[in-house]
Amino acid sequence: MNIGVPKETAANERRVALTPEVAGRLAKSGWAVLVRESAGNRRCREGAALVASFQPSAERETVSQLAARKVTAFSLALLPRITRAQAMDVLSSQATVAGYKAVLLAAVATGRLFPMLVTAAGTLTPARVLVLGAGVAGLQAIATARRLGAVVSAFDVRPAVKEQVESLGAKFLEMEIGEHAETAGGYAKELSDETHRRELAFIAQHVKDADVVVTTAAIPGKRAPILITAEAVRGMRLGAVIVDLAVETGGNCELSQAGNDVIHNGVRILGPVNLPSTLPYHASQMYARNVSSFLLHVTRDGKLVVDFDDEIIRDTCVTHAGEIRKT
Repeated sequence: MNIGVPKETAANERRVALTPEVAGRLAKSGWAVLVRESAGNRRCREGAALVASFQPSAERETVSQLAARKVTAFSLALLPRITRAQAMDVLSSQATVAGYKAVLLAAVATGRLFPMLVTAAGTLTPARVLVLGAGVAGLQAIATARRLGAVVSAFDVRPAVKEQVESLGAKFLEMEIGEHAETAGGYAKELSDETHRRELAFIAQHVKDADVVVTTAAIPGKRAPILITAEAVRGMRLGAVIVDLAVETGGNCELSQAGNDVIHNGVRILGPVNLPSTLPYHASQMYARNVSSFLLHVTRDGKLVVDFDDEIIRDTCVTHAGEIRKT
């Protein structure tokens, strides 16, 4: 079987799907790996297999085209959260990079040092960092901010993450949700309108005391929930910084703009896009390992094996044999 690596089409994309390390590993396993300069028009010949990370619901036209060409397309964004799939989990590996970089951006943007320092000029108080959402990106943001010496607190609608937050040395902000806020796969789910109104009020009370807020809340396949309203921003400290990691799916802050920095009432709101690509060395390293693990799972003796009794294959296969399986 041949593996083709096309050039990525997203603007400013600097990651690669296969690093030399992983390409060499696949070649030793009997694969033919073809990487061509500027070959990436993402055109798949009929009957080919495609492994990528995308949301079918957001790219319906592309999915229809793949089905029409009888391409077997797998989306790594749909991987189930099970132990067997951890080595293939692209979302988690790239979220780790994003959470780390978000804190570095905040540290540069804020006008203060993160750690408490005792100097000849007196004691400097540490920065107060609030992280909204304690998934992979949020937990990495917590860990990074703590390493830099900040006082960190975090909020998530899933009570189960409290132990993870506290294990990293952060304070978990608890709110009585009154409803089940977690899917079977471990992701947060949409709250009722009444609970969401209470959530907004709860968050507004805490962001006003923060020097830095990092937002990471997302709902797979849907618009990111608004967590920080324009009114809440107006109540924040002069010079505070918000880094909205959910900006590419609508944003957790009502005022954030994808790819832009916005200043509102003295608060700087960063809307970085494709953060993992700004650290291409390690982001590519993890991504390539995820991809190769998936490839080795869906092939036997160099041939594609589409076994829908396998949960990983069943959940990630978007198109096969001319049919659309996921929308």
